[in-house]
Amino acid sequence: MRALSAATSAALLLLAVETAHAYPEFEQAIEKNAGRTIDCAFCHINPDGPEGTKVGQIGSLSPAEFQALNRARTAFEPGAQVESPILNAFGNHLVTVYGKKKIVALRADPLALAAGLGDSDLDGDGVSDAQELLDGTHPLMSHHGNPWRLLGVNLQRAWFELIMLVLATLFGVYGISHLIRWFGHEARSALGGDEESKDG
Repeated sequence: MRALSAATSAALLLLAVETAHAYPEFEQAIEKNAGRTIDCAFCHINPDGPEGTKVGQIGSLSPAEFQALNRARTAFEPGAQVESPILNAFGNHLVTVYGKKKIVALRADPLALAAGLGDSDLDGDGVSDAQELLDGTHPLMSHHGNPWRLLGVNLQRAWFELIMLVLATLFGVYGISHLIRWFGHEARSALGGDEESKDG
């Protein structure tokens, strides 16, 4: 039984390695468009891509993970909820939105991936996944984004707190300036009173 299980695992491994697909066209197009370097971790679990024996690569998968991988690879049409053990949440989202067949077809125009993503924002940073794809910023890391876009989003999200902070600062400065004036007045009064007592 063990020999059969080992043989099955080996066959699945060979099948998976033969059909391992990382599409460098997407990485190259995003890098060229954004002017920044990205790696395979944009869509894959492992930054080195799906091929190899490290965590998140095909050579490290258990038999159950191979089954999940094969289910994900048969999601040819859009709408299938996939959980590929070699893809991160963004990669799985792409397969769900487009289906494997359309993703393969989009290799000819990789930036067109952004068009079908709509307003999805997997990391919740306020910048859409489509925009992050075009910017070359990681769609699963809320702190990784175009600084000006993130500033705009954060200003929109925290406008009330910012106004309260400005008002508190203004009232604080106003209060401190009046306190300093009062101390000055009291000091002058005390000095003036001392001089009057000396004169008298």
